[in-house]
Amino acid sequence: MKLPIHILFSFFLVILSIGCSSDSEEPLTDPITEPTPEVISEIDFWLTTGDQNQKLIKQSVPMAFTSTVNNHQSIQVDPTKTFQHVDGFGFTLTGGSAQVIQSLGKVEQQKLLLELFGSEEESISISYLRISIGASDLNEIPFTYNDIPTDQTDLELEKFSLDKDREGVISILKDIIYINPDIKIMATPWTAPLWMKDNKDFVGGQLLKEYYSVYAKYFVTYIQAMKQEGIPIDAITIQNEPMHDGNNPSMYMTAVDQATFIKDYLGPAFKQENIETKIIAWDHNCDLPEYPLEVLSDSEAYPYIDGSAFHLYAGDINALSTVHNAFPEKNVYFTEQYTASDGSFDGDLKWHLKNIIIGTMRNWSRNALEWNLANNENFQPHTTGGCTVCKGGITIDSSGNIIRNVGYYIVAHASKFVPSGSVRIQSNSTGSLENVAFRTPKGRTVIIILNTGDQTETFNVNYQDQWFTASIASGAVGTFIWK
Repeated sequence: MKLPIHILFSFFLVILSIGCSSDSEEPLTDPITEPTPEVISEIDFWLTTGDQNQKLIKQSVPMAFTSTVNNHQSIQVDPTKTFQHVDGFGFTLTGGSAQVIQSLGKVEQQKLLLELFGSEEESISISYLRISIGASDLNEIPFTYNDIPTDQTDLELEKFSLDKDREGVISILKDIIYINPDIKIMATPWTAPLWMKDNKDFVGGQLLKEYYSVYAKYFVTYIQAMKQEGIPIDAITIQNEPMHDGNNPSMYMTAVDQATFIKDYLGPAFKQENIETKIIAWDHNCDLPEYPLEVLSDSEAYPYIDGSAFHLYAGDINALSTVHNAFPEKNVYFTEQYTASDGSFDGDLKWHLKNIIIGTMRNWSRNALEWNLANNENFQPHTTGGCTVCKGGITIDSSGNIIRNVGYYIVAHASKFVPSGSVRIQSNSTGSLENVAFRTPKGRTVIIILNTGDQTETFNVNYQDQWFTASIASGAVGTFIWK
């Protein structure tokens, strides 16, 4: 009987394999190994270190949630406990900022503005800007929008004009709004027009009471004029640093005078003209919470006031909570802090993240703004007597090079990941790990963690009965994002 060919072939292979065997235990072919399962990263991790080896760099090591128990310290994040909504993070777009940005070619300008204000992966997505009503001390020269000889008056503001900002701040703002139509803008005067002041000077002096009504009209006219330019003003503060009358420009204003101006003049003027721009008191340091408390305690001024704004050149950031706790239905804002020309990257990164980003948010602020967006390598432009050591978030030198300074990274660790409309959620601090957490409008969870200690810290972030483990070096900041 003949066997089928396929059986004969199989039999031949068996005989061949027996004949080729040896005493060796090594297989004839390489073993088939199972591939290592790919770890899908569930958490994005962006890192900046004090030594500048990492500056807002997305880490490549995959991270995922687990339920495996370990002994590391833990930060508990609870999305069911919510606090204030966030309006945004950013800088002041000073006249000097506009000037140095416009020193770039048009293509380079647009590329930079997209990086600063766009929503692309490579952008830092600044969502809030402060601007000056007239000049700040970081303009080349001081001015207002109603500059006339001081022996004259202009009660109807017939000579009011935005022209001194039209080619600078206003032009740049239009480009920014084209990129981000939802950006929020706060406007602040450094001084009233000189003819309205008792000393007729840009530096110091007070607003004469006979001009309170026309100064209220000045605000109204400004907001309406900016609206005609396509620039909506979300909020105004009454006076930049009303207790600091030595700057150029500047103006002194007491709490009593500010309350009177709001209740009898500015508030009614806004109401009459149907202006919805928010009115914000104070706009100065955390060492005098008594000032905004006094203004808010005026029962007639109170209905017109949205909240109070703060700087931190003196005092403690917890002053924001002092005012919030006294008037929880009113908002608090943080509107200015500069990094200095002689500051160190590591020192400024740690102090500003702790106080200006994490500290403000944990004390109920709706925004957090660093001071000047941009200046040149000589810390200019500035007025005579203006700040000579204020470092911009970016430096644009005379050759057109763009240097991203520490302020850029301080703001970016929040602005890139926490858009307007986010809400702060509960998170606890542990050891040297300062932190603040948010839930974004798109349902992502973000936590910013700063290691203020002297050594690397390994920790868990616990979220809904699971956690991930991470490490941050001394002085470094990490932003973690997950769905």
